[in-house]
Amino acid sequence: MKIILGADHGGYELKNHLTEWLKQQGHEVKDTGVFSSDSVDYPDMTRPVVEGVLSNDFERGILVCGSGVGVNISANRFKGIRAVTCHDVVMARLSREHNNANIVTFGGRFIAKELAIEILSVWLKTDFLAGRHQIRIDKIEKLEK
Repeated sequence: MKIILGADHGGYELKNHLTEWLKQQGHEVKDTGVFSSDSVDYPDMTRPVVEGVLSNDFERGILVCGSGVGVNISANRFKGIRAVTCHDVVMARLSREHNNANIVTFGGRFIAKELAIEILSVWLKTDFLAGRHQIRIDKIEKLEK
């Protein structure tokens, strides 16, 4: 799978860990930064990942900041993005099956690396169920301005 990811300084360490794991799993990965722990603004780090997903150059996106919330809010400002912050594998599975989430976000300061990998593994393997869930996605898209 082609995956794009990025982080701010609060997610730098976890992003690097996820990048290495994704490559070991055979995914094609584009890391948009950051490439140090120097302070940056998370909205600036969100845009390249969102644009990569919206252009269909990448199938899924991953964003990491300190809490996972800032990048989630920023990503969801873009029409066509359904970003979700996942804290467990049930959320990961449901966000894909029911919501067709195309970006997952993590809080680098709040989630263990091993749990993030477990969540990401489920999120990447889970397909959208469509059906009644597509009707709801269509309604969400009508809300977008």
